[in-house]
Amino acid sequence: MSLTIDFSNKTVVVIGGTSGINRGVAEVFARHGARIAVASRSDDKVQDTVASLKALGAETMGFSADVRDLAAIEGGLATVHEAFGIFDVLVSGAAGNFPATVNGMSANAFRSVVEIDLIGTFHVMKACFSYLKRPGASVINISAPQAFLPMEAQAHVCSAKAGVDMITRTLALEWGGEGVRVNSIVPGPIDGTEGMLRLAPNELVRKRVVESVPLRRMGSPEDIGQACLFLGSGLSSYISGVVLPVDGGWSLGGCGDMSSYLGSLARQKEQG
Repeated sequence: MSLTIDFSNKTVVVIGGTSGINRGVAEVFARHGARIAVASRSDDKVQDTVASLKALGAETMGFSADVRDLAAIEGGLATVHEAFGIFDVLVSGAAGNFPATVNGMSANAFRSVVEIDLIGTFHVMKACFSYLKRPGASVINISAPQAFLPMEAQAHVCSAKAGVDMITRTLALEWGGEGVRVNSIVPGPIDGTEGMLRLAPNELVRKRVVESVPLRRMGSPEDIGQACLFLGSGLSSYISGVVLPVDGGWSLGGCGDMSSYLGSLARQKEQG
């Protein structure tokens, strides 16, 4: 049996789509015919990503904005709507992270991650709604295992991503009557991303991470992109309010010893 998912003449917006997992998501949609708009804080990264997506044959555009700035997000999404029309799919993936214990973290550091991950998600949701296809749009928030698994040196991310998943569930209720679906995807360890390089900086740690994944491999940005493709398509038309791990089963075992490793890494840095 063959299956083709065609996003021709559909508009997909990927917030945070200029690097790592989110850029991979944008590339997957581009290869399936979508018009793609990407956004991030760096205009250089936006321009580089737009050029790359054009090379894949996509009609594409981008804008630079900080998700912590509601007015900037509103303005950027308005320009996308003006150029591309209503949004069929919106992926919200901007995030920030660093290992730090509560005792070793400043209030500003904690606030920064909460503002990017949680308040940034709120801003994107608030700004996008009037441009979503109704009925029929799919909104996908990129979450993290920390949303439901406590980890050392991750209190900021645990708090923020748990909030993101509750925004997802709440909006599935609030927007469901308009025919808008809202889901979260929880990536596992994704190879080649800045976050994974920071958390697994050498082959020994990489090996430990791989061995902690039941499928015995790291994922790729394309793995997350394929999951987004499914959730953005009619194949998932009755799925809403779901928090979907796309992690090779990693979270089933508590993400291996990542919690204790991050705690040890953070304490080493904090002790100088």
